[in-house]
Amino acid sequence: MTVVAVSDATFAAEVLAADRPVVVDYWADWCAPCKQLTPVIEAFAAEYAGRVKFVSLDANAHTATPLAHGVINLPTVQAFRDGEMVAVLAGNVTKGKLRQMIEDLA
Repeated sequence: MTVVAVSDATFAAEVLAADRPVVVDYWADWCAPCKQLTPVIEAFAAEYAGRVKFVSLDANAHTATPLAHGVINLPTVQAFRDGEMVAVLAGNVTKGKLRQMIEDLA
């Protein structure tokens, strides 16, 4: 299972209408902590394949979705269940905090 790249145009279909819980990773190419988080997200995507969907959104290229969902800092990781945001991690997203969020979601 890979991390699916989403855009403002595909966010609703890929995240809000998903048939399972979704973890959204908001990132930007200039954000060093975002780059450090990417392999962690990819590893969790493989570990939780089939139970949790993982998507990423480039906050520079697609600004409407982060704005609509209150993203202020990068990296930000949000968890969605049944189209509703149920958890948020922003700024210093550690592997442990992320695992706990995913476990609560899965």
